Amino acid sequence: MPRVAKRVWFVVVPGSEALDLAGPWQVLGHTNDVLGRQAYDLSLVGPRGPTVRSLHGLTLGGVGPLPERPRRLPTMVIVAGGSPRNPAPAAEKAAAAWLRRHHERIPTLVSICTGAFVLGEAGLLEGRRVTTHWRYLDALRSRFPSAQIDEDGIYVRDGALWTSAGVTAGIDLMLALVEEDHGHAVAMAVAKQLVLFLRRSGNQAQWSNVLRHQDQEPGAFQELIAFAREHLAEPLPVERLAKVAGMSPRSLSRWCRRAADESPADLVRRLRLEEARRLLECTSLPIKAVAVRTGLGDPTTLWRAFTRHFGVTPTEYRVRFAPPPEPRDPRTR
Repeated sequence: MPRVAKRVWFVVVPGSEALDLAGPWQVLGHTNDVLGRQAYDLSLVGPRGPTVRSLHGLTLGGVGPLPERPRRLPTMVIVAGGSPRNPAPAAEKAAAAWLRRHHERIPTLVSICTGAFVLGEAGLLEGRRVTTHWRYLDALRSRFPSAQIDEDGIYVRDGALWTSAGVTAGIDLMLALVEEDHGHAVAMAVAKQLVLFLRRSGNQAQWSNVLRHQDQEPGAFQELIAFAREHLAEPLPVERLAKVAGMSPRSLSRWCRRAADESPADLVRRLRLEEARRLLECTSLPIKAVAVRTGLGDPTTLWRAFTRHFGVTPTEYRVRFAPPPEPRDPRTR
């Protein structure tokens, strides 16, 4: 575990999402608190300053200049947002030019959300596996065709280069960096201090496939999902779902592929796992009862499916995220 503080520069440009900066900054700040020492020496820099107006009007102060000839470069540079516009705004071109000159002597480079466009402008995405906010994946691919775009992960690591999806995904990326530096227990302690519902792994999808296509056929598709949720403890073969939807099993399979990019069986499994997560968080039901209520059958099947989908076992999830028991009233003893 490193004992010397890492020098971390957050690069901000006008129009950045404030949470792209604040979320990762707080993760590192709370890590210092958990460790009881300064593991990360944080600085806010940019091509414009000393104030920068963020997206939606919040003004960030204390922005230092990017030094033309820095005496000492940081250990890590985090580009906290940017713009997908082409050509890039002048401030982002200046930040990209600075990175182009100095990146080889910076051990770790990170982009949060659309900060990937700044890295791309600096020529740092060529041949690299990267991601960004789901709304701008196509724009990133178009602007930087040599980059390998990961459409699903909430954050991606390619050697010393880390990129994240939109907004809150930067928190997950930063927790992964903290875990690499200081271990799992420290990362989880920070996650708890931030009152995170779930610390997500990098290979978790940016957002649900169900949500991704729900706006296309909201009525009938939502009715099918509602029926499945109400009958999760029962067998839900494609024939039964097709009868509810008023179509043939083959037509239902095509419809689900179009509406949710998954098969009817995959859709049911996803709903079962979401309900299992809710029961683990909100109830004290035994694992066996959770498996039965969600139609997953037995604890072994639940364990395997839950761990594969969420990256954590059902028991670990309950320990981390279930609310503490209510204190007993001494008058009832």
